[in-house]
Amino acid sequence: MAYVKNLFDKNFIEYASYVIRDRAIPDLEDGLKPVQRRIMHTLFEMDDGRFQKVANVVGRVMKYHPHGDASIGGALVVLANKGIFIERQGNFGNMFTGDGASAPRYIECRVHPLAKEFLVRNPHVTHYVPNYDGRDTEPEVYRAKIPVALIIGAEGIAVGMSTKILPYNIREVLEAEKKALKGESFEIYPDVPTGGLIDVSGYNDGNGKIITRAKFDMSDEKKITITELPVDTTSDTLMNSIENAYKNGKIKIGAIEDFTTDHCQIEIKLPRGVYAKDVEKALYAYTDCEKSISCQMLVIKDGMPVAMTATEIIKYYAKKLTAIIKDELEFERGELTEELHARTLERIFVEERIYKKIEQMKTAEAVSKAVKDGFKPFKDELIRDVTDDDVEHLLRIPIRRISLFDINKNKDQVAAINGRLKEISRKLKNLTLCAIEYLDGMLEKFTQEEMERHTQIEKFTAVEVKKIVKRETPLRYDDKGYLGTGVSGGQEILKVTPYDRIFFVRKSGLYAVCDVPQKLFVDSGLWYCNYADKDIISKVLFTVIYRDPKTKFCFIKRFKVTGWIMNRDYPMAPEGMEVLHVDARSKFTFRLHYVKKPRMKIHEAEFKAQNFDEKGAKANGVRLESREVESIEVQGADGQAELFK
Repeated sequence: MAYVKNLFDKNFIEYASYVIRDRAIPDLEDGLKPVQRRIMHTLFEMDDGRFQKVANVVGRVMKYHPHGDASIGGALVVLANKGIFIERQGNFGNMFTGDGASAPRYIECRVHPLAKEFLVRNPHVTHYVPNYDGRDTEPEVYRAKIPVALIIGAEGIAVGMSTKILPYNIREVLEAEKKALKGESFEIYPDVPTGGLIDVSGYNDGNGKIITRAKFDMSDEKKITITELPVDTTSDTLMNSIENAYKNGKIKIGAIEDFTTDHCQIEIKLPRGVYAKDVEKALYAYTDCEKSISCQMLVIKDGMPVAMTATEIIKYYAKKLTAIIKDELEFERGELTEELHARTLERIFVEERIYKKIEQMKTAEAVSKAVKDGFKPFKDELIRDVTDDDVEHLLRIPIRRISLFDINKNKDQVAAINGRLKEISRKLKNLTLCAIEYLDGMLEKFTQEEMERHTQIEKFTAVEVKKIVKRETPLRYDDKGYLGTGVSGGQEILKVTPYDRIFFVRKSGLYAVCDVPQKLFVDSGLWYCNYADKDIISKVLFTVIYRDPKTKFCFIKRFKVTGWIMNRDYPMAPEGMEVLHVDARSKFTFRLHYVKKPRMKIHEAEFKAQNFDEKGAKANGVRLESREVESIEVQGADGQAELFK
């Protein structure tokens, strides 16, 4: 058993780790999940400037991602709709209506030029690893120059954890990254293409929640037009939620039509006597016109899942951008230095006729030595020592090229290389300025429409259903002892909503609080029933008159109820006592009728409830008389007396 348990534990840990790191959670370094990264890698490999069938791309991706074409195709469509990774041709679905994309064989795509700008693919800068079968290599992660995780957002559920990152406006993200480079403070908030309104009061920099609303046009008081969708909503799901609310009697509408295409337009026509301002709050309360969305920025950082804030991610990318630019510049400097060395060798090799010294040599070693010896007088002009590889390069120069060697052209090339090397040295001394210049260049590549904010930030509080629903359902009590909204006949006690709670006192003197019942047997009678609102109940001064069944003595207790636990019975009188009367009035008169005995002259006595002090809910009552009581008579609010035995 211990072996089996250890085996299960080991396999589960491996499975959980795989799902978290390799399936559901994006990597902070490039903001992509593995399937998205493999799609981009394949598109870079296939890139020839022309569009490719999506079905063809999906098939090529499968040699890196062995999880089926359906998952790859779906991920490719989602990534293409982000706008900055993949150029589309054909029907890739509609984010406003929720309509799906056409079959992969009908649509085409190619890598977006911008993706080549911010995803570093240089194998000397990006680390590549073998794919799952070892036949090819793929990037472990791309080194992205901009905060991709924020720009495209992410959503995924792994084992024991999940991520929900809303997308941000690309201009605001790049401007925030510039401010981070300058050491300035900044604030950024989500922005989605479908628009809508959001309240970010509880957003907590990406690890809280937002309240999102649809945008209404109520210029016509008999019609509401939804012009923008809430976050994470389509016109189809919004229509369904409105129709369900109408069927359940939550809202009053006449007709609803969806004219959504590349922007939202849902028209709600109202019935006679109902106006737009009357329906607005009900739409927010009962439909998806208002939603609360919880967010958590969980990403893979250095191979481990980490919860970060939007500010932390921006600052991380600002620091990383300077490191990437430094690596690229140093790599380019190394390449140019080698190029400059090669051009210098060629010039000296031709100008000084070093090639003439190898004509009489009989062996390869002698040839190599002759070439190296020929460069010794010009050692000060060389960047480094001459190597065997340099000799091989010089010996491969054709005779025709030597005879037509252009000294001036060589000098121009050397001058251009030296100029670029000086520029690289200048940039390496001020990497922060280079990073800001890069971000400014990226901002120029986007159109004004692409950088426009769609989602409007406002401050509003969520509409609570309990606050807008009207008390229209009758709560009844019948002579069989049943209380509820489903009781037919009987006495109507209150008008309630499904969200109310009811405080009631049974004939036995027990009181309780419960949600509005459909049909609940309470007792053969009720002393009191009202809304279980502490502002109401705490102001009621209850008076309970009870009798000891052994001595027949009567007691009175006056108290207030200040707290309770739902669906729990509380006694108003001590255990074993007979409750004769419970009253919620602060002032009333009652009369005790004593048990008649021989030579007894006084058979009754009158009392006023207001003459007795208030006690605690758990206290015992005050004895009224040391006489046996047969019954009590209580004067009602209408002046009529009622007898209780």
